[in-house]
Amino acid sequence: MNYLTFENVSRSYGDRVLFQDITLHINKGEKVALVAENGTGKTSLLRIITGEEPPEGDRARVFIHPSIKIGHLKQEPDLDGDLTVLEAVYNSQNAAVQALKKYETLMLAGSSDPDKIQKALEEVELRKGWDKESEIREILSKLKLEDEHQKVRTLSGGQKKRLSLAMLLVDEPDLFILDEPTNHLDLDMIEWLEQFLSKPEFTLFLITHDRYFLERICSVIVELADQRLYKYQGNYSDFLEKKTVRETNQALRYERGNKLLKTELEWVRRQPKARGTKSKSRVQKFESLRSELSGNHQKDELNIAIKPERLGSKIMELRYIAKSFDERHLFKDFHYKFQKKDRVGVVGPNGSGKSTLLDMMAGLIPPDSGSVVHGETLKIGYFKQSGLNLPDDKRVIDYIREFAEYIPMEKGKKLSASQLLEQFLFAPEQQQTFISKLSGGEKRRLYLLSILIQNPNFLILDEPTNDLDIITLNVLEDYLIDFPGCVVIVSHDRFFMDKIVDHLFAFQKGGTIIDFPGNYTDYRSSLDQKVREDRKKSAEKSSSSKKTAKPSTDGSGMTKDTKNQLRKLERKLQKLEKDKQSLLEKFNSDNPDPDKIGEWSKELKQVEDEIEELEGEWMELVD
Repeated sequence: MNYLTFENVSRSYGDRVLFQDITLHINKGEKVALVAENGTGKTSLLRIITGEEPPEGDRARVFIHPSIKIGHLKQEPDLDGDLTVLEAVYNSQNAAVQALKKYETLMLAGSSDPDKIQKALEEVELRKGWDKESEIREILSKLKLEDEHQKVRTLSGGQKKRLSLAMLLVDEPDLFILDEPTNHLDLDMIEWLEQFLSKPEFTLFLITHDRYFLERICSVIVELADQRLYKYQGNYSDFLEKKTVRETNQALRYERGNKLLKTELEWVRRQPKARGTKSKSRVQKFESLRSELSGNHQKDELNIAIKPERLGSKIMELRYIAKSFDERHLFKDFHYKFQKKDRVGVVGPNGSGKSTLLDMMAGLIPPDSGSVVHGETLKIGYFKQSGLNLPDDKRVIDYIREFAEYIPMEKGKKLSASQLLEQFLFAPEQQQTFISKLSGGEKRRLYLLSILIQNPNFLILDEPTNDLDIITLNVLEDYLIDFPGCVVIVSHDRFFMDKIVDHLFAFQKGGTIIDFPGNYTDYRSSLDQKVREDRKKSAEKSSSSKKTAKPSTDGSGMTKDTKNQLRKLERKLQKLEKDKQSLLEKFNSDNPDPDKIGEWSKELKQVEDEIEELEGEWMELVD
């Protein structure tokens, strides 16, 4: 069933064409991601699809199946500030939610009409309302919206984005349109959301730069480039392979086309003003070829070769630092001495104190106890989440010139501010643009440039990847890998963290920070391994307890009901592990059935997702 189609859609602003005559079909069950460089028209395309802007072009058509419901997660949610969190979530058109709301309204009003109450109760049962209520509680808990009675107007920007996401997930539209759904989520939330949206019945159209999200969820990736839309079946790995083939073919064609263009140009220049039919044909061919090649120009590359200040042997030392706010202890007694070329990731739930630790390292706030000691040659470049308050009334070039007219480069070279902006993909005409006209990703890129040109030798980056396109992310990653100084990163982008960091400051319960050797995937694997080991020990303990026929008084503090739930979960997990092993054996057989591989892959993913979900439930019960 076709859910959404747009055909021959164009959009331009003045002389600038963003895209022209592009077409896409989205069918039920597809999970489609749109990737593009910043400023190429992602937001405009999204506005056309959602009906906020009309399409351009005489043949343009946007079709949405009349029987489906669309849910749109916006970057800036529009919420009713007078509602509570729970009221906002219950303000849904979902049939199960409506039944629950009606029943609870009757109960709160103290209705004495048994027929009304019975009818409302039957409707809740019919719509599986109790399951929906449980799901609502889980969604709010996973997105850390614990205070159900808090007024929406008192929420922070990040909380409002999470509430908007919760409302959408509860509503369960037929087609989810998601604009950067992982922004403002911590790593645990992202992994939970990944699992939630992987359900085969959900149909998605999303914009995200989270490459693990693209890898694990998407079945189709479309790329907006050169004013066209390219469609690739598969996930992020498939996209990279197929994109490489396409660009290689284009490069060969570009090279052959340029040779032909030279020949045609020489011919056109030699012609007299009077044109015959044959001459007109050659001229038209030349113009067509020139137009085609101008749309397939070689991509500019972001090439950052700024020379940082020299870094001495004494860099930065965190001496048993601690920080609390009122009665809340963020961390205590943390000690670390930075070494040259340190690459550190900082991980922990939202609100655990990650940004506070960065502020303390940068010298912006003092620790409650302990000290932060800076070396004499230390020069910090701090990319803050709250730092993106650029002056809208300044031109791009004027803003950069406030920091430097010339920037020292490697091998004694220098770049002017204008040249450096070009390296950062700000073309000369865009440098004269007011900052207010830039997209969110372009502003973030400009802010990052304003930090790097000051030649820091110690970079502190707090969520630097938000709103950056994948092209810019790749370049930034390459730069950070080669950066000769130290780098400390807080990021919800797991791919980015895995590529850059070699160890982590991991926030634990109780205000402890551990120094974990490895990247984020290593850390996550170690946590999963610990869950499995704890579960195994608990199962062995439970089995031993049964054999000795002792009553359940092991001093754990668990109720009998909790222990029964644990045993049920453990039995389910044992069965699922056997199912998983059985599926893996099918893949590893000498002659696997190629027609069954797709089916087995789906089964394996479902089994792994269920194992992860049950392990989470098991861990919560143990805690």
